[in-house]
Amino acid sequence: MRDVALGELERAVMAQLWAAPAPLTVREVHDRLDRELAYTTVMTVLGRLAKKGVVRQERDGKAYRYTAASTREQLAASLMLDALGDVGEDRTAALVAFVDQVGPEEAAALRAALQAAPPRPSAMPEVPQPRTDGEQSGPES
Repeated sequence: MRDVALGELERAVMAQLWAAPAPLTVREVHDRLDRELAYTTVMTVLGRLAKKGVVRQERDGKAYRYTAASTREQLAASLMLDALGDVGEDRTAALVAFVDQVGPEEAAALRAALQAAPPRPSAMPEVPQPRTDGEQSGPES
């Protein structure tokens, strides 16, 4: 789910889908929004969200029903990762700047999550170690 930046109307539509106990039709989303919008506008927004992979679209007779493809928290994490990808090679500086801007409770939550997370494999390719038995190492052997 790359490049998933959401506009204000898309966020409002997603809020309705996250709050719903079951998939919604375009009409149901339209009726739940607290604003004057054309039905076709809501239909267009849901179609765009489906193309972005943010919502799932399932056929129900002649209509479609829509549901969020991920939780609000998962989408936020995806957006944060997208933003980190946009800073180039200095992701560490961006992470440090982010941590400097969060409050003490959020920083504590980040520390706890990092301590509880299982170790991840390194993104660095493994460097072949020289063999001590005189044999060649690497793809040829």
